[in-house]
Amino acid sequence: MELNKLILENIANPHELERMYRKDPKAFKKSLSYAWEHNPDSEVLDVWHERLHFKETASAERSSLLQKEFLFMGLLAIMAGISTRILFHFVEQEAIAPVNLAFGVIPFIAAFFVYKNPPKNSIIFSLAALFLASGIYLTMLPLNYSDSNILVYLHFPIFLWVLSGLAFTGNEFLNDRTRLAYIKFTVEVGILYASMAVSGMVLAVLTLELFSFIGLNIENFYFSNVVLFGAAALAIVAAYLASLNLTLAKNITPYLAKIFSPLVLVTLVVYLIMVIWLGKNPFMDRDFLIAFNGILLGVLAVTIFSIIESDSDEKKSISDYINVALISLALIIDTVALSAIVFRLSSYGITPNRLAVLGVNILIWANLLWIMLSYMQFLRNKSGPSTIQDAVTKYLPVYGLWAAFVLFTFPLIFK
Repeated sequence: MELNKLILENIANPHELERMYRKDPKAFKKSLSYAWEHNPDSEVLDVWHERLHFKETASAERSSLLQKEFLFMGLLAIMAGISTRILFHFVEQEAIAPVNLAFGVIPFIAAFFVYKNPPKNSIIFSLAALFLASGIYLTMLPLNYSDSNILVYLHFPIFLWVLSGLAFTGNEFLNDRTRLAYIKFTVEVGILYASMAVSGMVLAVLTLELFSFIGLNIENFYFSNVVLFGAAALAIVAAYLASLNLTLAKNITPYLAKIFSPLVLVTLVVYLIMVIWLGKNPFMDRDFLIAFNGILLGVLAVTIFSIIESDSDEKKSISDYINVALISLALIIDTVALSAIVFRLSSYGITPNRLAVLGVNILIWANLLWIMLSYMQFLRNKSGPSTIQDAVTKYLPVYGLWAAFVLFTFPLIFK
């Protein structure tokens, strides 16, 4: 009670209040609460009450928010598992293409993004309409494995990934930093998913072995129901965990980028030397041309991975020079591949595959050139690392537009 009186007597003396608080914070906090309850009109006591209880209030609000997010994530995970199992039934019946299984996962991840960071209604309606329209379109597409349909199946996950990116970025879909955050988020989700999937595979093997000991073969049932359900639900869980900014994924990805970039560079140099030594010709060898394009995509992925994991304030390092070497080799590979594709188009005519590969190579060539020019500016101290990252994020929608073009026009053009 004595401390309560002292607090009230010294309301106009901030120095004395601070001294009393530092002398015995616990007793001061308890007495202040009593004084504040009996003097609710005091602005000084209001300020002190907020100062001493703000963290508790913020923590309680955050805890409540996380609990709601966790419950919503659990509901989405269950719905994703059930939806994927239903879609798999129709895939088994050969009523729909296997790529439809993506609809059992990606729309629910997008729903989680919308719940976590609600955008404007126009964006929500656009997302719902695009997911619905693409789903109906894919279902109505004749189920066959013609070249144009295979290209649709290959480009469809890219289109859905870009739609999911729109849900992630929300109202800031034009912001390059937010796009960069989405690419990083995708990498982190992949790492977390792979880590948990390994544990899931171990559990699956143990379960099958245990049931085999008692003479029961549950392999078909287990994989069609439990494993499939778990694989879909796990994607939602991985997205939720990545949204919590776990240090596991955030700490490991920069090291992975620094390790894999030089390894890929050495492997690529050795491979190209052997290609020249053996006299392989992508102009005449179709399979080798396909391998060349596969290498190109791999190098682009590793380069982008390394760029997004570099700090925007980071100074020049050996990693930057490795990236420049990788991009230079990729540009050479892409130029050769483009020449080979143009040669095959002029010699053998237009096919869906050749046109699609030509389009992808042109897009990648332009993107790599932009990244290379940005790197040149950075290495000459004419710009910062953010310029290089912008060359990645600003170009991202172009891949989505190309995927949509292949998706909705190729089946009509090449009936």
